[in-house]
Amino acid sequence: MKMEIAFYLDGLKRNAESFRSMLNGVPAGWKSSPGKWSLLEIVCHLRDEEKEDFRARLQSVLEDPSKAFSPIDPQGWVLSRRYGEQKFDEAAEAFFREREASLAWLASLKNPAWENTYLHPAIGPMSAKFILSNWLAHDYLHMRQIMKLKYDYLGFCSEENLGYAGEW
Repeated sequence: MKMEIAFYLDGLKRNAESFRSMLNGVPAGWKSSPGKWSLLEIVCHLRDEEKEDFRARLQSVLEDPSKAFSPIDPQGWVLSRRYGEQKFDEAAEAFFREREASLAWLASLKNPAWENTYLHPAIGPMSAKFILSNWLAHDYLHMRQIMKLKYDYLGFCSEENLGYAGEW
């Protein structure tokens, strides 16, 4: 099957639009329980993953698949980068700027080698197409996370059983 970059570009662009409409309706720092992420922490994570994980690693694989990836620590960054203390509006706008930069970069690619593969020491082979596909999937996972947070917040505020709406 031929790699259709337009599918991924469209998905990443539409997801940014979806995130814009989803990142509201819950106080930025509210958590459904200890250990869960707030909207602020989610948006900080999205911003950092956009720039330092998906775009950087895809570019690395396309340019030199033998080059080791720069280390990342998405879970650890929540504390080490003090996500909970950042300003929500600034973090969200930074994420959207990074997404725009990603979309522009992806659109500029001329005949990228999607089959280029980096051999990750823990994950194994990671082709450029694999990274791009997982970038889109990462958006979907966090959309689901945001919707669950909003659902939990509705239950918290209404103090009502939401089971009549259907099973989550």
